[in-house]
Amino acid sequence: MKKILVTGGTGYIGSHTVVELQNSGFEVVIVDNLSNSNVDVLNGITAITGIRPTFENLDCLDYVGLDKLLARHEGIEAIIHFAASKAVGESVDKPLLYYRNNLVSLMNLLQLMPLHKIKHFVFSSSCTVYGQPDELPVSEAAPLKPALSPYGNTKQIGEEIIRDTIHATPAINSIILRYFNPIGAHPSAMIGELPNGVPNNLVPFITQTAIGLRKQLSVYGNDYNTADGSCIRDYINVVDLAKAHVKAMERMLQNRCASNLEIFNIGTGRGLSVLEIVKTFQDVNNVSLPYKIVSRRDGDIEQVWANPEKANKVLGWAAKESIEDTLRSAWLWEIKLQEKRKETTSH
Repeated sequence: MKKILVTGGTGYIGSHTVVELQNSGFEVVIVDNLSNSNVDVLNGITAITGIRPTFENLDCLDYVGLDKLLARHEGIEAIIHFAASKAVGESVDKPLLYYRNNLVSLMNLLQLMPLHKIKHFVFSSSCTVYGQPDELPVSEAAPLKPALSPYGNTKQIGEEIIRDTIHATPAINSIILRYFNPIGAHPSAMIGELPNGVPNNLVPFITQTAIGLRKQLSVYGNDYNTADGSCIRDYINVVDLAKAHVKAMERMLQNRCASNLEIFNIGTGRGLSVLEIVKTFQDVNNVSLPYKIVSRRDGDIEQVWANPEKANKVLGWAAKESIEDTLRSAWLWEIKLQEKRKETTSH
């Protein structure tokens, strides 16, 4: 059984990926400092897979701690690196926090890999590296635009750090996955997106508004150059996204990579507007959602969606879940969270 280290493995995308890795026969060690996640997520993972992943509460900024962890868990063959701060707005207010968290953690891991004979590295990147692309859908060959936020910049710089490290250390290889917009939850409703405080992402804000936790949803701008005036994104089911990591892992471990650095867009290839998501959510879940149009938000790109052809052909991965099922799963998860909130308050 191949052993994989997953940093940020109790987070939203991390926890879904741990499930898919375990279901595919991998042994998983999670490292997470729980700064933006909850240790109870481990119970959800265990409920789905029947296997409790090994968990280490540690900050990836702690080089000495990471070194000891890798020595303790001998035989780790690959790392999937999710651990990073990821709120665009917060990164504008706290740039140094983002540069330190996102870049030092990455450098620590890359520096420790050769010392512990770990060869394979999957990096969680983002379509923010493309900025507002000149052509849509956007392919991996598109030029990277200057980042619109420190968060986006950490993804660009992170990719450069990986490229330079691999050039200097040919024993390491890496697959960089550029995600589009992950949404939804596991169909079991055992795990899902669990934002701390006010959500930064659209779908948790929608579900929290629909269940009554928020007064109304704000739609930022209806004067964009799109059919209904709202921004367009490529919304991908989080379980589909998680499965892309398993494909990347298998590709590396079976030495099928064409070069020691490969980059893939992970998206559906279909752009949907914010207002389309709002309408579809209301239709499939039969709920009404109070929302208002407010002014545009700094740093928002008008429209972006993926050309996922390379991932489809080369990685052998494709998005399978429909937007309807995905928005259904998000609502089921919110209902489950509401039940938990009621239990907590009644005790």
